[in-house]
Amino acid sequence: MFETLILILDSTVRLSAPLLLACLAGLYSERSGIVDIGLEGKMLGAAFGAASVAFITGNAWAGLGAGIVVAVGLALLHGFASITNRGNQIVSGVAINFLAAGLTALLGQAWFNQGGRTPSLSGGGRFLEIELPFATAVKDVPIIGYIYFELISGHNILVYIAFLAVPATWWVLYRTRFGLRLRAVGENPAAVDTAGISVTFLRYRAVVMCGLLCGLAGSYLAIAQSSGFIKDMTAGRGYIALAALIFAKWKPVNALYACLLFGFLDAMAIRLQGQQVPGIGEVPVQVFQALPYILTVILLAGFIGKAIPPKASGIPYLKERT
Repeated sequence: MFETLILILDSTVRLSAPLLLACLAGLYSERSGIVDIGLEGKMLGAAFGAASVAFITGNAWAGLGAGIVVAVGLALLHGFASITNRGNQIVSGVAINFLAAGLTALLGQAWFNQGGRTPSLSGGGRFLEIELPFATAVKDVPIIGYIYFELISGHNILVYIAFLAVPATWWVLYRTRFGLRLRAVGENPAAVDTAGISVTFLRYRAVVMCGLLCGLAGSYLAIAQSSGFIKDMTAGRGYIALAALIFAKWKPVNALYACLLFGFLDAMAIRLQGQQVPGIGEVPVQVFQALPYILTVILLAGFIGKAIPPKASGIPYLKERT
């Protein structure tokens, strides 16, 4: 039972990583007052860009760079529509999701002729697992050794980046001048503008941070968790990350717990597929696959308490002229 639990938790960590990166991405954007439901599209675009370049170059780092560039480009497109032109932020995010879904399938078929997917990656085209120091040596130590070997060690570098991004985001938001201004512009942009700080520049910086983290999340799916891009491979993770962000009430540490919860449900779904449940029998695979999405609906239906977003969230800022 102990080994089974550790294996489930190990799977939870791996499955939580892209959700966590996307959730933190949305946190930066929404803390600045820019609603971003385009997380799904940016992740999908990044996954395709990362897999394509990684296949062509045979270098996972080149693929990661391409994924980040694609996601930041889509983020800037969203920023141009919603910040510069003060367009509807919901419509802009939906448009990015549709654009990414259609364009990745079209380009995938045109470039690789494999039904919208990229060829399988191997060798240096993927991020492989990293064994931490002394992991093998302490493997046989009761409890602690196995936890270190199986749960802490053996992940790829993007998993460690995802979890390190949580304290980094907390520090940026609550211990830096940029974080103070970012939180202020999401609550009262007029006051920030009165202080002589550019609301537009601050929000663009937040949107770029969102694109950067979405690029990491999408690249993880294609060149770390998987060995290539598959059509619509994000499978709603961007929306789940957005739900986790609301569940976490726009706080980075809470976002970690929320994403681990969704990751745990996903891990349990994989673990229980084909298993016999006492008194019920074999439960259809689709039931377990639907669990994370069912939880999303339940949480957003009001079981998380009152989640109050930043006051200026979704409201375009128009500078008053005197």
